[in-house]
Amino acid sequence: ASCISLCALLIISLFLSPPQPAPETTEIDVDGGIDQDIFDINEALGLDLFEGDIKLDGVRLHVYFLSWMQERNSIIGDNYRWPHVIPYVLEDSLEMNAKGLILKAFEQYRLKTCIDFKPWGGEKNYISVFKGSGCWSSVGNLHMGLQQLSIGPNCDRIGTIQHEFLHALGFWHEQSRSDRDDYVTIVWDRIQSGKEHNFNKYDDKKSDFLNVPYDYNSVMHYSKTAFRNGTEPTIVTNIPDFMDVIGQRMDFSEYDLQKLNRLYNCSSSLSFMDTCSFELENICGMIQSSADSSDWQRLSLVPAGPSTDHTNMGECKDSGYFMHFDTSAGEEGSTAVLESRILYPKRGFQCLQFYLYNSGHESDRLKVWVREYTAASPNGTLRFIEEIKGSPETYWQLHHVSLNVTSKFRVVFQGVRGSGLSKGGLSIDDINLSETQCPHHVWHIRNFTHLLNTSPAGTGGRIYSPPFYSSKGYAFQVSLYVNGTTDSPFNLAIYLSLISGANDDHLQWPCPWQQGTMVLLDQHPDIRQRMSNQRSVTTDPLKTDSSLNYIWDRPDKVGTVATFPNGTEFMRGPGSGTSAFLTHERLRSRNFIKEDSVYILLTMEVGGITQPENPETEVPALCPDNPCENDGVCVMVDRAPVCRCPAGDDWWYMGEKCERKGSIRENTVIAVSSTMAVFVVMLIVTITTAVCLKKKHRQARENKENLTLEE
Repeated sequence: ASCISLCALLIISLFLSPPQPAPETTEIDVDGGIDQDIFDINEALGLDLFEGDIKLDGVRLHVYFLSWMQERNSIIGDNYRWPHVIPYVLEDSLEMNAKGLILKAFEQYRLKTCIDFKPWGGEKNYISVFKGSGCWSSVGNLHMGLQQLSIGPNCDRIGTIQHEFLHALGFWHEQSRSDRDDYVTIVWDRIQSGKEHNFNKYDDKKSDFLNVPYDYNSVMHYSKTAFRNGTEPTIVTNIPDFMDVIGQRMDFSEYDLQKLNRLYNCSSSLSFMDTCSFELENICGMIQSSADSSDWQRLSLVPAGPSTDHTNMGECKDSGYFMHFDTSAGEEGSTAVLESRILYPKRGFQCLQFYLYNSGHESDRLKVWVREYTAASPNGTLRFIEEIKGSPETYWQLHHVSLNVTSKFRVVFQGVRGSGLSKGGLSIDDINLSETQCPHHVWHIRNFTHLLNTSPAGTGGRIYSPPFYSSKGYAFQVSLYVNGTTDSPFNLAIYLSLISGANDDHLQWPCPWQQGTMVLLDQHPDIRQRMSNQRSVTTDPLKTDSSLNYIWDRPDKVGTVATFPNGTEFMRGPGSGTSAFLTHERLRSRNFIKEDSVYILLTMEVGGITQPENPETEVPALCPDNPCENDGVCVMVDRAPVCRCPAGDDWWYMGEKCERKGSIRENTVIAVSSTMAVFVVMLIVTITTAVCLKKKHRQARENKENLTLEE
């Protein structure tokens, strides 16, 4: 038996290689895993700009601006304001990801201010945004016709873009204010030699900062490490809690917006419509219907839940209200209707966002309607939008509902009692309505504090989102390192990967120009005061890895095997993102974690935002760079490079890059070699078997002879 086992083991060892562990998904840091600020980027490029990122055109203008700043402090005079609608050009040199983010930054200006942007139509003065060296801008409207603003490599972050456009709109850096020494201390001996002038402050002869307090949270503030000559900070905040706050590049701060809106006399913002946290008894002008069978009640708690509102989470005494529809009483089908005040749209699309708490029964439903007023329907016509239902939960849940209203309207919330036994009901809070696009998907992560406290750095602390689909049908997934990667701990790290999906056979590969945006939501109740953190990556169909594989090719071609929680296997392509998404200090500085939950809003979009305007003319028939080897010819097929490999009568090249040669002679040798290998193996097996049988026969004969002697 041992001889036969040896034979079997020999056969297996010849044909089987040792088992290998499943390969890890490749993850690519778009910024090299380094959280570079504007000034770090510009310094690494050797740029010598005023205050690190301000372009002054010529000696005369330099002297003029210095004298003007000494008179006007942190913002410039009225003559250097732009009109409220600013013409712009996005130059072809810009990276596609940067183009999409610039348009997203414009949306933030529209949401939070009265400043708008329009494509240049021949106006005398306009902003030309291009891919220059570094991130920089001039300050104010210089009345020079084309005025440049550079969004270079690694500048494609929305906070960086907002920062540079605030310069263009007329703002200097926050720490150059004349009162800055009351709030920060400049450590002069830690500043690089020759860079001390970047920390000058300017007097307040003719300006008082628009009567806005000093702002540690400003997107215009230097970071604590700006222009340092070693490892110690150059700026120390006089209130220690703000040391890790200064230098944020997430979004406008509340005071940034106050200053901008005062400078440009904004009384309202363009795309914001309404917000309501129900803290006031007038419930934001909402009305109850008289035609229903019940009413919504303004409460601070419900015995069956919620025990607190979502706005304050019970932290503020004598405040914290929400609206509640009681489904524990009444008959099946009874309703309560709550309608917003009349609203006047401008853009034809809206996003309704609110938090819902269901403590009733799974058959209870919340229906969202709009009541539209037109000349033909002066009393309004109801149009159904969406129904929300599901199992009761013990926490608030975020919802988004897309609207497309073009005439004046009201938003209508209709609670409907279901057929089951209820101990509570439906509650809503923190409503926001804006003329913006809703995110495509929401990833809700519960028990986040526990994850922070128990997850290790690296892959052991990595969690994955559910699978999602883009509007074009591409399947994707997001990974989050709760405590950072092993190389960059104490950060949130985030990556987006394409995964194998149901539509892959009908999609274009490599995936072209889809911009995936990942937003960690700041859950402030007023959408205008949120400082969410976001990063975007764009699928470049020509981008390759070190092995010259297309990163955004089909996941079943370039990916690795992964498994969903239910055991289903799929393929996950390489991830793209950053290991420096957000530090834990900044994570705790805002309302990112609320009710021990975080929300990551996900959008993957195409079209005018991410695609070249004329892709047919921008992608030639032949590839701009030939990756093919051995005289292969590269041609573009569906905007992706494909190698056409040379071939002769009895030879040919093959492989994605024509890197391997084949021939009839080689195939014959391979076939013969394979036959010989099989023959040798069978010969070994035959010989081994014969030896084993012979040995067995000899053993049996010896046993028989011994038995005869004993008799």
